[in-house]
Amino acid sequence: MSLMDECWNQLWRYGYFGWLVLSSQQKKGKFFMSHDSTVHFIAHFTVNDKDGYRLYEKGFFPILKAHGGEFVTYDDGAKVLEGAREAGRTVIIKFESEEACLKWWNSAEYIELAKFRKAATTTHSISIVHPIPPRP
Repeated sequence: MSLMDECWNQLWRYGYFGWLVLSSQQKKGKFFMSHDSTVHFIAHFTVNDKDGYRLYEKGFFPILKAHGGEFVTYDDGAKVLEGAREAGRTVIIKFESEEACLKWWNSAEYIELAKFRKAATTTHSISIVHPIPPRP
Protein backbone atom coordinates (compact mmCIF):
# COMPACT_ATOMS: atom_id res chain seq x y z
CA MET A 1 0.00 0.00 0.00
CA SER A 2 1.39 3.41 -0.91
CA LEU A 3 1.89 6.13 1.68
CA MET A 4 -0.95 8.12 0.09
CA ASP A 5 -3.27 5.10 0.26
CA GLU A 6 -2.37 4.64 3.92
CA CYS A 7 -3.05 8.31 4.59
CA TRP A 8 -6.53 8.07 3.01
CA ASN A 9 -7.14 4.84 4.92
CA GLN A 10 -6.33 6.60 8.19
CA LEU A 11 -8.56 9.54 7.26
CA TRP A 12 -11.46 7.18 6.55
CA ARG A 13 -10.81 5.09 9.67
CA TYR A 14 -10.31 7.89 12.23
CA GLY A 15 -12.35 10.71 10.71
CA TYR A 16 -11.04 14.17 10.03
CA PHE A 17 -10.24 15.17 13.61
CA GLY A 18 -8.65 11.84 14.45
CA TRP A 19 -6.60 12.08 11.31
CA LEU A 20 -5.38 15.54 12.32
CA VAL A 21 -3.64 14.05 15.34
CA LEU A 22 -1.76 11.51 13.29
CA SER A 23 1.91 12.11 13.77
CA SER A 24 3.60 13.64 10.76
CA GLN A 25 6.52 11.33 11.42
CA GLN A 26 6.62 8.05 9.60
CA LYS A 27 7.33 4.72 11.19
CA LYS A 28 8.46 2.17 8.61
CA GLY A 29 6.63 4.11 5.92
CA LYS A 30 3.31 4.15 7.78
CA PHE A 31 1.53 6.86 9.72
CA PHE A 32 0.65 6.07 13.30
CA MET A 33 -1.57 7.55 16.01
CA SER A 34 0.20 9.48 18.71
CA HIS A 35 0.32 7.74 22.09
CA ASP A 36 0.98 11.07 23.72
CA SER A 37 0.04 11.49 27.39
CA THR A 38 0.16 15.30 27.25
CA VAL A 39 -2.84 17.00 28.87
CA HIS A 40 -4.16 20.52 28.73
CA PHE A 41 -5.37 22.30 31.83
CA ILE A 42 -8.12 24.77 30.93
CA ALA A 43 -9.44 27.32 33.39
CA HIS A 44 -12.25 29.79 32.75
CA PHE A 45 -12.86 32.53 35.29
CA THR A 46 -13.80 36.17 35.76
CA VAL A 47 -11.35 38.52 37.46
CA ASN A 48 -13.23 40.62 40.05
CA ASP A 49 -10.21 42.19 41.81
CA LYS A 50 -7.37 43.09 39.43
CA ASP A 51 -4.92 43.98 42.21
CA GLY A 52 -5.60 40.72 44.05
CA TYR A 53 -5.23 38.76 40.82
CA ARG A 54 -1.87 40.43 40.14
CA LEU A 55 -0.61 38.99 43.44
CA TYR A 56 -1.56 35.56 42.11
CA GLU A 57 0.09 36.20 38.73
CA LYS A 58 3.39 37.24 40.37
CA GLY A 59 3.80 33.87 42.05
CA PHE A 60 2.21 31.75 39.34
CA PHE A 61 4.93 31.29 36.71
CA PRO A 62 7.77 30.18 39.00
CA ILE A 63 5.54 27.48 40.52
CA LEU A 64 4.28 26.40 37.10
CA LYS A 65 7.82 26.17 35.73
CA ALA A 66 9.01 24.18 38.76
CA HIS A 67 6.33 21.59 37.99
CA GLY A 68 7.09 21.34 34.28
CA GLY A 69 3.97 23.14 33.10
CA GLU A 70 4.00 25.13 29.88
CA PHE A 71 1.78 28.20 29.64
CA VAL A 72 0.10 27.97 26.22
CA THR A 73 -2.17 31.02 26.05
CA TYR A 74 -4.92 33.05 27.64
CA ASP A 75 -7.84 34.92 26.13
CA ASP A 76 -10.08 37.53 27.73
CA GLY A 77 -12.52 37.47 24.84
CA ALA A 78 -12.80 33.95 23.48
CA LYS A 79 -15.34 33.84 20.67
CA VAL A 80 -18.22 31.48 21.34
CA LEU A 81 -19.50 29.74 18.24
CA GLU A 82 -22.25 27.78 19.94
CA GLY A 83 -23.73 27.57 23.43
CA ALA A 84 -23.47 29.92 26.39
CA ARG A 85 -20.30 31.16 28.02
CA GLU A 86 -19.70 33.50 30.93
CA ALA A 87 -17.53 36.52 30.18
CA GLY A 88 -14.01 36.20 31.53
CA ARG A 89 -10.56 34.80 30.94
CA THR A 90 -9.69 31.36 29.61
CA VAL A 91 -6.21 30.01 30.37
CA ILE A 92 -4.62 26.97 28.73
CA ILE A 93 -1.58 25.21 30.22
CA LYS A 94 0.12 22.06 28.94
CA PHE A 95 1.58 19.29 31.12
CA GLU A 96 3.40 16.11 30.14
CA SER A 97 0.75 14.02 31.92
CA GLU A 98 -2.34 14.19 34.11
CA GLU A 99 -0.14 13.09 37.01
CA ALA A 100 2.19 16.08 36.48
CA CYS A 101 -0.79 18.42 36.27
CA LEU A 102 -2.32 17.12 39.48
CA LYS A 103 1.05 17.23 41.25
CA TRP A 104 1.23 20.96 40.44
CA TRP A 105 -2.44 21.56 41.33
CA ASN A 106 -2.13 19.77 44.68
CA SER A 107 1.33 21.11 45.60
CA ALA A 108 1.55 23.02 48.87
CA GLU A 109 3.02 26.09 47.13
CA TYR A 110 0.24 26.24 44.54
CA ILE A 111 -2.51 25.65 47.11
CA GLU A 112 -1.13 28.59 49.10
CA LEU A 113 -0.91 30.80 46.01
CA ALA A 114 -4.38 29.78 44.78
CA LYS A 115 -5.89 31.56 47.80
CA PHE A 116 -5.18 34.84 45.98
CA ARG A 117 -6.87 33.55 42.81
CA LYS A 118 -9.91 32.32 44.68
CA ALA A 119 -10.28 35.64 46.50
CA ALA A 120 -9.89 37.71 43.31
CA THR A 121 -11.92 35.68 40.79
CA THR A 122 -15.13 33.82 40.15
CA THR A 123 -14.29 30.39 38.76
CA HIS A 124 -16.60 29.11 36.01
CA SER A 125 -14.74 25.88 35.24
CA ILE A 126 -11.39 24.16 35.57
CA SER A 127 -10.77 21.08 33.42
CA ILE A 128 -8.10 18.64 32.32
CA VAL A 129 -8.39 17.69 28.65
CA HIS A 130 -6.74 14.45 27.54
CA PRO A 131 -5.37 13.56 24.12
CA ILE A 132 -7.36 11.45 21.71
CA PRO A 133 -6.96 7.82 22.84
CA PRO A 134 -5.38 5.35 20.45
CA ARG A 135 -7.86 3.39 18.39
CA PRO A 136 -7.53 -0.27 17.51
